[in-house]
Amino acid sequence: MHENFLAENQSLAAVAIDYQHGDCEPEHSHRCSQLIHALSGVVQVSTPLGVWMVPSGRGVWLPAHVSHSLRFIGGVQARTLFVDPLARADLPSQCQVVQISPLLRELILASFHLPAHYTPGGRDERITELILDELRLLPILPLHLPQATDPQLLVLCQQICSDLSATWELEEIAGKLGISARTLSRRFQRETGLRFSDWLRRAKILAAMNALAMGQTVLEVALELGYDSPSAFSAMFRRTLGVSPSEYINPAIRPMLTTR
Repeated sequence: MHENFLAENQSLAAVAIDYQHGDCEPEHSHRCSQLIHALSGVVQVSTPLGVWMVPSGRGVWLPAHVSHSLRFIGGVQARTLFVDPLARADLPSQCQVVQISPLLRELILASFHLPAHYTPGGRDERITELILDELRLLPILPLHLPQATDPQLLVLCQQICSDLSATWELEEIAGKLGISARTLSRRFQRETGLRFSDWLRRAKILAAMNALAMGQTVLEVALELGYDSPSAFSAMFRRTLGVSPSEYINPAIRPMLTTR
């Protein structure tokens, strides 16, 4: 579907939708860009280029015309800004999971009261312009799992994601594919933009976020992902996201996720 949520000459508009666990939106696109801000739960965004996992309190930026599907984990309160892609020349041009600052969060709430057309020079215009300023400076979070386009590597990525508890060693995989580990490493980085070990860790992080949002314990998630102990899993989680699994689960004690 290609709905246009903006009136003529309108720079942005806000929409609030709440979803239940397991709800989905099939693949679609919009003529305008959008920022989806998750107040609760987790939003999984899938595009032809990969998967983005959006935890509570964070957001995902989707440029105009990007085909995407959505899956909602846990009860999700979504607040979406639809933005004219021509409102600013330097708006983000790629999909990305982003940090939502306290200022932008309040501006998004204020945007629900903005009229489609307002008097130039007034408060409504200043709020709109400040939102557009903030959208240009969104800190990017490492919560994207890029997909390979090479058929052989795509199958490999799918196999890994279906069994993250297995021991995936580059040398062993390369041997099964009949190529050297060095060749596989180069191909993997060229296709995904990540080293194999980084891609594997990212896949485990996204799976962990999904499982934790569904109420699984840290111990259960650690074992499902192949870690010998919850402490080893927690150390990886904190090293990647800057917060422990318990801080991620409980927003009341969770500091801001950091870019690593």
